[in-house]
Amino acid sequence: MKRFINSEKAPKAIGPYSQAVEANGTLYISGQIPVDVTTGKFVEGGVREQAEQVMKNIGYILEEAGYTFKDVVKSTCLLSDMSGFAVMNEVYGEYYKEDCPARAAFAVKDLPMGALVEIETIAVK
Repeated sequence: MKRFINSEKAPKAIGPYSQAVEANGTLYISGQIPVDVTTGKFVEGGVREQAEQVMKNIGYILEEAGYTFKDVVKSTCLLSDMSGFAVMNEVYGEYYKEDCPARAAFAVKDLPMGALVEIETIAVK
């Protein structure tokens, strides 16, 4: 059985997909970009500010679904340029201090709406 998760605190999907879907105790969160729902725009700044907003958006969705960052088992971090990896990694590390999830991180040619950072997440209860 699937349950569709939509948090009013996180940005709405910009295409035909859900913010997150839970199936059999596993939560799949779509890639989050650095949109602040209070403004409907990207946060001001660079990789650090964008990574912080992305992690906040992930947190809002986790919370809506009844999960926490401790339930996260896998992340995929997408960057517009690997030169931003160290900064993204610092921000990411503020949310995962021990028993960190598995992760992949790589650069891609372009991200939606020109984002510098996008992160997708899988959590398990």
